[in-house]
Amino acid sequence: MNQAPAMVAPALRIDTHAHVFTRDLPLADVRRYAPTYDVTVEQYIARLDAHGMSHGVLVQPSFLGSDNSYLLAAIARYPQRLRGIAMVDADVSEQQLLALQAGGVVGIRFNLVGGAPLPDVEGVWRTTLERVARLGWQVEIHREAADLPRVLPPLLAMGLKVVVDHFGRVDAALGVEDAGFRYLLSTGASGQVWVKLSASYRNGGAAEGERFARQAWPLLREHLGTARLLWGSDWPHTQHESLTDYGHAWQQFTQLVDDDAQRSIITGQTAAQLFSIC
Repeated sequence: MNQAPAMVAPALRIDTHAHVFTRDLPLADVRRYAPTYDVTVEQYIARLDAHGMSHGVLVQPSFLGSDNSYLLAAIARYPQRLRGIAMVDADVSEQQLLALQAGGVVGIRFNLVGGAPLPDVEGVWRTTLERVARLGWQVEIHREAADLPRVLPPLLAMGLKVVVDHFGRVDAALGVEDAGFRYLLSTGASGQVWVKLSASYRNGGAAEGERFARQAWPLLREHLGTARLLWGSDWPHTQHESLTDYGHAWQQFTQLVDDDAQRSIITGQTAAQLFSIC
């Protein structure tokens, strides 16, 4: 019996936001959520393969804190296809950062949603962020849009590359009129800010988030440019698993960005350069 040919991934199609974890991993002392299921790197690779993705980026889940060992082990299984975004403590050493880099990490994340204190960029974080800048890494920000005018300026002043998660996490009642989102648009002139077109459901739920995404996309394209936008699946969609799945997330993106050339920029060379994917 002839077997159907396997889907061949394009040269570059990169999912820039996903997570892997298991329930038995040590959890951070301060957390908003604890997983009730396991998601392995093999499961993630299977989804990449099934949807024609060449590469993926694993983002350290906030509930695992700064213990990036599971993330590093996952990347080590598929070092040619995966990169990582770590979470670190302010006192992380240069040697530890270099070890993360050797393990495929290309940036750090501040997960600041839910009222977490903002990082003291000019104080305890300064040395670490200067090291991050020298490494050429990005700093990924997950914070409600209202606080972006407080979070981003000191990072940009240090010359850091900044990636803002999930369309900027606007107030659902305000949508594109959220002052924080308007500020985010204004940062396009810096050339230092990228925005992930990901997890629109984190901006007010499935239907409201999708409506917001349709309004936000042309504004983000106009003010930041297609080359400063990224796509991420947000798999496995923690705390929103009932709203979507990997296939639906990709389909939403292709419907939102319905031009092949623009999709190729967003999921291809833009992401490859930012995440050091050859």
